[in-house]
Amino acid sequence: MGRFLWDIFPEGSRAGGAPFNVAYNVHKMGIDVNMLSKIGNDELGKKLTDQIKSWEISTDYIQVDEKYPTSTVIAKIDEHNEATYEIINNVAWDFIEFLPEHKELVSNAEAFVFGSLSARNEKSKETLLQLLEFAKLKIFDVNFRPPFTEVELIKTLLQKADIVKMNKAELKQILEFIGKEYNNEEESVAFLQNHFDIKEVILTKGSKGAKYFVGDKNYSFEAVPITVADTVGSGDAFLSGFISKRIKNENPEEIIKQSISLGAFITSKSGACPDYEYSEFENFKNQKF
Repeated sequence: MGRFLWDIFPEGSRAGGAPFNVAYNVHKMGIDVNMLSKIGNDELGKKLTDQIKSWEISTDYIQVDEKYPTSTVIAKIDEHNEATYEIINNVAWDFIEFLPEHKELVSNAEAFVFGSLSARNEKSKETLLQLLEFAKLKIFDVNFRPPFTEVELIKTLLQKADIVKMNKAELKQILEFIGKEYNNEEESVAFLQNHFDIKEVILTKGSKGAKYFVGDKNYSFEAVPITVADTVGSGDAFLSGFISKRIKNENPEEIIKQSISLGAFITSKSGACPDYEYSEFENFKNQKF
C-alpha cells in the first residue's frame, strides 16, 4: 500500500513511487501483485492507469479521488548518480480509503508491504493501521523521507511489522528516536528486534552489501560489481527480490542472493521500472554468482 505517482526527471516522466516500484519488480519475478493506492481524476491519473495496464498489473485496487490530484515528485540525479526527491503534499494517495473488499485482499496475500511515508496523512494512516490487522506477513520498508518522520508513528509501525527493511542511516535514526546509542550493526539490530519484537531485519548498505537478521542469526552478503546507470529504485528492487524468495520460504542465502542481484540489475539500468524479461535478470544473476 502507498504512493503511485509520476517521478519528474529532467529528461521526462516515469511511473513510480516506492510501493509501486516494489510491485512492478515482484510482478517481473512472476508473482501476482495488487497495488493499493489512489490517483486523481485527471489526465496524469489516466496515464498512470494506462501504463500499469500495459504492464499487465491489476488496477482493481487503485482508487480515484475527485478532489485531490495525482501525485508528482520532482526527482534530481546528482553527479554520483544518486537521486533526491521533492515530494508534494496533499495528493490523492494521502487519502486512501479502507473498503470492505480490502479485508479479504490483505488476509489472502502472502505478504503486505508498507512504508512510513504512506501514513503521513491521517486518512491513509487510518487505512494502513486497519489493513495491518488482517495481514499475515507484514513487511515494513522504512524508507524515511524527511520531514515525514513522525516518531510515534514509526514506533507503532515497527511494533506491527514482522520484517523490517532499513539502511544504516535509518537504523541510527530509529535508535536516536528511542534514546539508544549506536554501537555496531549486530548489537543495534538485535536491540531493535528485542525492543519491538521484530522477527527479521534486512539492513542494506549500498556498495557494501547487506545483512539479513533472522532471530538471533545474521547473514552477511557482499554487493556485486556493476556499472551504475542510476540508483533510482535500487532499494525497492532489492526488496522485490527479497519478497520473491521469502514468500517461498527459501533459505537465507538464496533470499539475499536474489535481493542483491535484482537490486544491482535495476541499478545497472535507467529508472526504477525498466523494461526487461525475467530471463535477462536470471542471466545477470548467474554471471554474478
